[in-house]
Amino acid sequence: MQSSPAALRPKPPALPRAAALAGHDTAAPAPVVYRLPLRVYWEDTDAGGIVFYANYLKFFERARTEWLRALGVHQQAMRERTGAIFVVTHTRTHHRAPARLDDALEVTVAVQHTGRASLQLAQQAWRGDTLLTDGEVRIGCVEAATLKPCRIPAEVLDLL
Repeated sequence: MQSSPAALRPKPPALPRAAALAGHDTAAPAPVVYRLPLRVYWEDTDAGGIVFYANYLKFFERARTEWLRALGVHQQAMRERTGAIFVVTHTRTHHRAPARLDDALEVTVAVQHTGRASLQLAQQAWRGDTLLTDGEVRIGCVEAATLKPCRIPAEVLDLL
């Protein structure tokens, strides 16, 4: 018997309202699955009104950025404080069904593996209960000035 896709996508804990309104982050533990709602715009589609395949990587990038932000990790501040940045080192996607103009999507992020200098993430794009695209993304931590690998800052690892 197959599980419902909705059952596989638990909602992450929300930031406390007062902290979110004040613009402050909270140091909540990483959610098992982070979910970002997105809408498909004209700029995301090809001439047929279907999301261009490479744009799923943009959707995944937005979800990863907002996931980190929800944890209290602001990438520009991390760069200024530690000199470290995240870069994508590997992607794999499997396109199962098309998204179309004006569709409401949900893009997820889940940590598969945490290393000292990299993270392996599973990402998915859903329209309701329909899985559209899934993939794996590996991000590495590098020194911004040299692009040489470095350890993920301890305060970031603690949140994961």
